Amino acid sequence: MPSLTPEIRAFLDEPRFGVLATVNPDGSVQQTVMWFVVDGDEILMNTATGRRKDLNLRRDGRASLCFEDGYRYLTLNGRVSLDDDPETTQADALRLALRYHTEEEAQAMMREHFSQQQRLGLRMTIERMDARGFGSEPA
Repeated sequence: MPSLTPEIRAFLDEPRFGVLATVNPDGSVQQTVMWFVVDGDEILMNTATGRRKDLNLRRDGRASLCFEDGYRYLTLNGRVSLDDDPETTQADALRLALRYHTEEEAQAMMREHFSQQQRLGLRMTIERMDARGFGSEPA
């Protein structure tokens, strides 16, 4: 498992979006813009159950996440484990909402949307990493 360098962790700690790619039943790729947070050496995401990424990951846990900032970008590949415990998934949804919004906005999202949904925690274990523009890649 590759380790996230301090420079890459700092890049991922900035409030940016990731693009999650999963595999459709016909082998084509499905992509979704996602909120995320680095949690230890894993990437934590959250979604409503029943969405295409949920169905794809239940069938095939392989996924890729791409993060872009001009010519500096990072692609992570790995496997995603799923957590459907309501208490955990609602707490994760709030944690992610607070990362991208003010406390007031995050609480409103929880009341009006997330608490009304069955949520699913997505936890990606990183198996491969391709980093460009961080000064550490091979010439």
